[in-house]
Amino acid sequence: MAHAHESNTKRIWTVFGILSLITIVEVGFGIVKPDSLFRNDFLGMSLLNWLFIILTVVKAYYITWAFMHMEGEKKSLQWSVVAPFVFLVLYLSFILLVEGNYVYDVFKDGTIKWNF
Repeated sequence: MAHAHESNTKRIWTVFGILSLITIVEVGFGIVKPDSLFRNDFLGMSLLNWLFIILTVVKAYYITWAFMHMEGEKKSLQWSVVAPFVFLVLYLSFILLVEGNYVYDVFKDGTIKWNF
């Protein structure tokens, strides 16, 4: 369990600071789009997209850890809540990106052309 004497205000500001920092990094990379990340691919997707996915999963994990008070629970409960969530987020991201890339390729190279 969490320490009973620890200030909740301090905890809230710490969580706010960490989540804000990660969000600022995400927005910064989205605005700047460094060529070293944007132009290089890994497994069919730019490194910038991988960075966004990883940072989003980190934020989701930290939100679950902090706001569901998972740090004070047994490891088995922690893993039973967090592991399926992380797996499903990664799986959904993978499916959306693969299918989106397929649709883009069909419109780009196929006989069907963009009509919107």
